[in-house]
Amino acid sequence: MTARDTARVAADASIDKLGEDVVLLNLEGHSSVADYFVIVTAGSTVHARAIAEEVAARLKEAGERSHHVEGVEGGSWILLDYVDVVVHILLGDVRQFYGLERLWGDMPHEQIQEPGVPG
Repeated sequence: MTARDTARVAADASIDKLGEDVVLLNLEGHSSVADYFVIVTAGSTVHARAIAEEVAARLKEAGERSHHVEGVEGGSWILLDYVDVVVHILLGDVRQFYGLERLWGDMPHEQIQEPGVPG
């Protein structure tokens, strides 16, 4: 599975769990951190955990295993690291405060509004 495929599975799983404002940032060739960021807003810490669990389950089904997971206990910012793809699940105020999209604003990005369909 390519990094883009992995990112898309994560985005679709997030949307299926009612994640909001799902964005794929394409960092290929511009970052040593990852090729893609998937950024998702959750409505609560419980919602963030549910999204994270769905993303992990879907990617596991697809043969992908996370390299590192952070923030599940706190739930305000959960990070799922799949090496080439990093999934960020944040509460709205946390997302706005840290502004990952602003930090990487010159990178190509895609708003995902429904599973399997670009925004």
